Order: sequence, then C-alpha cells, then structure tokens
Amino acid sequence: MSGPSLERIDRVPDGARPTPLVFVHGAWHGAWCWDEHFLDHFAGHGYAAHAFSLRGHGGSANPRSLRRTRLDHYVDDLAAVVDGLDAPPVLIGHSMGGLIVQRYLAGRTLPGAVLAASVPPGGPLGTTLRMAARHPAAFARAHLTLRLWPIVGTPALAREAFFADEMPVEESDRHFARLQDESYFAYADMLLFRHARPGRIDTPILVVGGEADRIFTPAEVRRTAAAYGTEAVMIPGAAHDLMLGPHWPEAAACILGWLAARGI
Repeated sequence: MSGPSLERIDRVPDGARPTPLVFVHGAWHGAWCWDEHFLDHFAGHGYAAHAFSLRGHGGSANPRSLRRTRLDHYVDDLAAVVDGLDAPPVLIGHSMGGLIVQRYLAGRTLPGAVLAASVPPGGPLGTTLRMAARHPAAFARAHLTLRLWPIVGTPALAREAFFADEMPVEESDRHFARLQDESYFAYADMLLFRHARPGRIDTPILVVGGEADRIFTPAEVRRTAAAYGTEAVMIPGAAHDLMLGPHWPEAAACILGWLAARGI
C-alpha cells in the first residue's frame, strides 16, 4: 500500500554533487523551515537539497487524523523519500526529525546523518518535565485534549521554545503563523515506546546543538553525541530552531565542514 502524498521542496543545482541531502523537520514544523535559508544555501554549495513535510504537516496529506499518527508513520514517510532518490543521501534531522532519522537508520547504512537539536535516543523526558514545570496550565491542556498545540500555541510560548532572544519579534511572529498542531500519539511514542538504539546504527553521525536551546539542553545534546561515540558541536547563542534566526549560518557552516571532512 502506497503512502500519502508528501509535500517536497527541492533545490537541485546543475552538476550537483553525487550525494544528496534530505532535511527532516521536527514537531509543529514543516518543510518550510528548511526553505527559509538552508535549501538555497546548501544548493549553492553544490548539493541537491530536499526537504519534505511529514504526513499531516504543511502540504502533505494524511490518511488518518493527526492525533492518531504514530512516530513509525513518520519513519515510513522518510523511507519513501529516500527510496525515491537516485543515490543514498545524508539525512539532516531536527528535533523530532532527529529521532525519526535515528529510528530510520537502525539496520541501514547511509553516507552520513546530522542530528540537529535532536530528541535524545532515550526520548524527551527531560524536556517534558521542564515544560510541565515552566507552563503547567499549557501542559495540562495538552494532555487533557490530547493535542500538543497548547504547548506552543501563543507567539510568546513559541518564541521561548524555538527562537533566539535576539530574533526580531516580527520575525518570530512570522514563523509562529506557520506552526501547527502535532500528533499526540507520536509524542507518546517518543516519550514511552519508540526510542533509538545507537548500537544498531553504524552510519557516521554529526551531533550539533545550540547553547541557548530551551528544548534540549547542552548537556542532553552532549549525551546524545556520547551515545554515538562522538562529540557534540555546540553553537554559542543558538536556540532550538538552528535553521532559523541569526545563528543559522554557523549551523550551516558546521554541517558543510563536516560533509567536506568526510569527502561528501
């Protein structure tokens, strides 16, 4: 049975390098978050850059309700995109997208993968506890309604969660307008059931995070890197959405440097 129709944004330069890049967004986001800066930037460095929206996000269809969508459905979406490419890609996953990448890679080998401000292999328990402590009313509404939107459902909440303090308010408000609800059951999967297994992954991994990330702390990012036998690259001043805001050039340069070092 074929999967849902997925929105894709592609930037393929003439004479593109042989290894394409696939960008996987996180919760509440869509392919649009990569189109702001990253896709053109990486295409300008010779890479075929592909971003897609997970089912029920952006312009992607969903054969079931978003609430009932599971994390493994998102992994299936990534598999469909990878299977449709002419060459094995490097995967770049942000936040929830990072855990989707980790789950996809179990038993598979690709040229490389980047975990950007990623959900740790063991899930987002620390984040959940911090959110419950900071915003108990929003946290309670999310669980009573089985919807994750209340957690980021105002411009102020979204700005705190995702964006650097120095980002102009009008810019964070523009990004907020494109955020959307997220699957409650996919979140439950991340928290309770669908963890990553680093021991089953032999794809080379780059782990990068923001020193000012309020979703996953620098300590959590470093533990993610340690699980994969590497050291995290931390970007000073960067918030959770590494691909947006004033620190995106440093995040992109970090990834480009790692790709170059690997001859990709």
